[in-house]
Amino acid sequence: MNIEDFFRTLDAYFDGQKLDQIDPFLVSSLEQAKEEQDYGAYISICNEMIGFYRSISAFEKAYIAAEDALLLMEELHMEQTEHFATTLLNAATAYRAAGDYATALRDYRQALQIYDGILKPQDYRYASLYNNMSILLEKMEENESAIEYADKALAIIRTLPDSGAQTATTMTNLALLYFKVGRMEQAKELLEQAIALFESGDGPVNEHYSGALAGVAEAWYRMGDYEKSLAYYERALAEVKSHYGENMSYAILCENCAAVCEKIPDDAKRSAYLDKASAVRAALT
Repeated sequence: MNIEDFFRTLDAYFDGQKLDQIDPFLVSSLEQAKEEQDYGAYISICNEMIGFYRSISAFEKAYIAAEDALLLMEELHMEQTEHFATTLLNAATAYRAAGDYATALRDYRQALQIYDGILKPQDYRYASLYNNMSILLEKMEENESAIEYADKALAIIRTLPDSGAQTATTMTNLALLYFKVGRMEQAKELLEQAIALFESGDGPVNEHYSGALAGVAEAWYRMGDYEKSLAYYERALAEVKSHYGENMSYAILCENCAAVCEKIPDDAKRSAYLDKASAVRAALT
């Protein structure tokens, strides 16, 4: 199959926000690659499936795609290749999103071991892995280790050309870690720099922009400016819905909005956000 045509069509669906057409397109494309015994295309499509299913909180489908690709690569003796490490990284990110931190850490560490054997120390691919490990370690309450990995990622990304969005994403992750260790002003300043970087680029804003917006919302919440906090959370909601629809992240942001409304106070708005969050969670189960 023509993998370039596959990616062009997939990108068009994403650009047109035709999320309901992506799942059947991925499934049919995978079947075509299987029939044609196009193993490279098959592995690429599985990785796209992992990312897409993770983004819409369809975690079981993400796990199946990951296992499928990894088993195929083992049969092809590709266990020590970049492709195997990339699939491990994608699988780990899906496990992390679903809350299975032990499995995620196992897969990230295996990917890191493979990278150490095939990449130079400042290779850009380390940055993505370091960023993802930082996010996971933060969720596991290992905050100092998380900061260490975020710093490593940022040091690499800043050396890359045209890396504004990546730099902003890493800044966002690092700022959220600063929150956890009490560096409030430092976190807020870093988040504002990240948002400026996101908004300075040409074309559509990077999907991680929503994370930076939510981070600034948290900063204002912790500093007691609830009106500004709600404004940033609502901007983050719009961004998440634009890129991924009403997924689990959308539900969590609705709950955050409700918590802010309780502080304002605005009981009607609080109830509306809680009802929306409950409806989204119910639709995803």
